[in-house]
Amino acid sequence: MRLRISHSTTYRYEPPATGVIQILRMTPGSHDGQYVADWQIDISTDSRLDMHEDAFGNTTHVLTCGPTADLVIHVEGLVETQDTGGVLKGTDERFPPGLFLRPTDLTRVNPAMAGLARSLRAASGNDVLNFLHTLMSAINAHMTFDEDPTNTGTSAIEAFALKRGVCQDYAHIFIACARSVGAPARFVAGHFWRADGKIRQPAGHAWAEAFVPDLGWVGFDPANCICTTDAHVRVAIGLDYLGAAPVRGTRYGGGKETLTVEVRVEQAGRQGQSQSQSQS
Repeated sequence: MRLRISHSTTYRYEPPATGVIQILRMTPGSHDGQYVADWQIDISTDSRLDMHEDAFGNTTHVLTCGPTADLVIHVEGLVETQDTGGVLKGTDERFPPGLFLRPTDLTRVNPAMAGLARSLRAASGNDVLNFLHTLMSAINAHMTFDEDPTNTGTSAIEAFALKRGVCQDYAHIFIACARSVGAPARFVAGHFWRADGKIRQPAGHAWAEAFVPDLGWVGFDPANCICTTDAHVRVAIGLDYLGAAPVRGTRYGGGKETLTVEVRVEQAGRQGQSQSQSQS
C-alpha cells in the first residue's frame, strides 16, 4: 500500500515566546514491510534543526528557535507498506527484549489489571502469542473509545478504571498487563489508514509491540483489536508515550500557548479514500 501522510503541529504564543526547544520524533524509518520513499520536514520560522538518533534508534530532530509568536512544524511524505502479519523484521534492535519489562509511571498495573493478566496468561499455558491475542481482545472489550476523559498524561491504571480512552490508553494498558506477567512490550507511535473512517484518532495512531519467543516482535493494535497490517506506518518506539511522542519540548517566556494538530493519511493516488484526523 502506498500511503501519503501529512502532519502539522501549530503553536501560538500570546505574547510571543522568547525561545523554543522541541524534540521531534516525526520521521519514520524503513524496515521489512515499510519503505520510506519520500519524507520532508518544514518549519515555518527561522530555526535550527539538528538530526540525531535516540537510544531506541528513532530518528529525532532537535528544533531550536528564537523569539516567535507562531510556530508550525509540518512533515509530509510517502511510505510504501506491506502486510507482514504483524511480525516486525529488519529493524535496528539496540536492546535485549528484557529492557521492555521495565515499568514506567504510565504503564504500571493495579490489582485488577494484574489479576486479569495472570488469569489470561494461565489460561494460555506456554502459548505466549495466544495470551497476547487474548489480552488484546480483552482490553478492546473492556474499553470504550472516547477522546474526552483522558490526555497525554493519563496512566494505564487511570484509563483502565475509567474504561474509556484513546489509542494511547489502549496501548498503555496492553503494555502494562503484558509486562506484569513477564512479556516484554513497548509503545509505538505512528499512523493508521482507515478504510471505513468510523474510528478517529487524535494525532495519528498508537499501538504496542510485544516480544514472542522464536518469532520476535509482533505489533498489536488494541484500539482496533488487530495485529498491525499494511495500513500501519511505524514512526517511533519507547517505553511509553513520553518516549515516542511526535513533539515534546519546552518554551521560554511568552504567555498563553495554543496547540493545534492536523494529520492527514491517504492512500496515494486515491483521492476519494483520504482520511483526515485531528489531534487534541
